[in-house]
Amino acid sequence: MTTEPLSLRNRTILMSGGSRGIGLAIALRAAADGANLVLLAKTAQAHDKLEGTIFTAQAQIEEAGGKALAVVGDVRNDDDVASAVAQAVETFGGIDIVLNNASAIDLSKTPDLSMKKFDLMLDINARGSFLMAKTALPHLLESDHAHILTLSPPINLDPRWAGLHVGYTMSKYAMSLVTLGLAEELKDSGVGVNSLWPATLIDTAAIRAMPHGDKLAAQGRTAAIVADAAHSILTSNPRELTGQFLVDQDILAQKGLSDLSKYAVTPGNTDLLPDIFL
Repeated sequence: MTTEPLSLRNRTILMSGGSRGIGLAIALRAAADGANLVLLAKTAQAHDKLEGTIFTAQAQIEEAGGKALAVVGDVRNDDDVASAVAQAVETFGGIDIVLNNASAIDLSKTPDLSMKKFDLMLDINARGSFLMAKTALPHLLESDHAHILTLSPPINLDPRWAGLHVGYTMSKYAMSLVTLGLAEELKDSGVGVNSLWPATLIDTAAIRAMPHGDKLAAQGRTAAIVADAAHSILTSNPRELTGQFLVDQDILAQKGLSDLSKYAVTPGNTDLLPDIFL
């Protein structure tokens, strides 16, 4: 890793999702530096089982020290993404970072996976990530510190992962191909393009809403570890860090942080559940 600038102060981050979970944790970490966050998300009203909306996220970001703009919209919709980009530029003068956080998940086997759910995963995960980067690209090219960061895994062609949940795997690896392809396409432009993935299960409201979710979450880490890793990536020199598939704990180890116990949901627990794809 390269020497990091002091902070993300006054940098403008355009993020898909971010109402809760890992996206919100990343946003709050950037807000602590004084960053500008533009959130494009559908969650304008509270969900029955999942806490948080785009407006509660906006309030939390501002309380943490950042500036926030909530844009209600769908990352699958070209006009909504174009509107979020335009509002980001109008409000904050440009865009420095695109963070592809929004993602749909369904781990069903092929016979049980409806094509409607399959299309949803491909549209949000793959098309949405490409559309966000593509639409913001003219403004990223004007930034002196441009990054595209996508929350997607290393492309692991071990047949195990496709066999476990082929539909979901296709959608997440398509996100990773956005990183692989754009990093090569933009390698001479100064835009750093990378992916980030957690080494362990991360405690989120979505996990806790699953069957036995509280038990699963207790064997994971908090979203703060992904937020700290993302901060490290986004404060790195984009000309020197690009085209990489990065794992949260490895990023922090490279910074000299070997004791990750503070991130465990259950204090003292070292028997953590690994995340998929690694």
